[in-house]
Amino acid sequence: MYRTVFNSIILLTIFLNCNNQPNSLPYYNSPDFTPYFLNRSNEIKSIISHKIGNFKAKSHQLNNFSKESLKGKVHIANFMFTSCTNICPIMTNNLKIVSEAYKNHPEFLMISFSVTPWIDSIPKLQSFAKSYGITAKNWHLLTGKKSEIYRLARKSYFAEKNFGYSKDSTEFLHTEHVILVDRKLRLRGIYNSTLKLEMNQLVEDIGLLIED
Repeated sequence: MYRTVFNSIILLTIFLNCNNQPNSLPYYNSPDFTPYFLNRSNEIKSIISHKIGNFKAKSHQLNNFSKESLKGKVHIANFMFTSCTNICPIMTNNLKIVSEAYKNHPEFLMISFSVTPWIDSIPKLQSFAKSYGITAKNWHLLTGKKSEIYRLARKSYFAEKNFGYSKDSTEFLHTEHVILVDRKLRLRGIYNSTLKLEMNQLVEDIGLLIED
């Protein structure tokens, strides 16, 4: 009798917890990444105003790249530079976990912005891609204007969590964060790319957005 009652309590607890969980990933509207768990389209539209802004860049695959390239696709973004010997090699290798899971998926893109675009020319990015075995057509290494990339990182992606609006544009940008963005260019997650565990979680979360 005791075991039956105890098991019933466990099942009821699991049921209530499951029903209290949001049906999807949270939305983020600010650099502090306060989560908004919203399911109703009218609530999402009225509360979530932040989206990725305009930009123009050049891909190591020799094509022009912009905000228009991202529309209708789930994507992740990170910020790196080819001469980095600190976190960038770890980041890039761990991002290959994501690339292998969604290699050339038609509804998904990976974009890695260079934070030293005055050094990272197209040939440099191509050499970097070759050295890391980056062959996926949906992974783009991007270069462009420094001011535009830094503005995009801090004002659109909030890549430097909690510091997005406080740092001067001349301060060097260096972050391990990877940002997950949905088809409508809204922020849906932030992850530490130096941790394989978080990259595995990112793989799962991308799947949720692709299926949404």
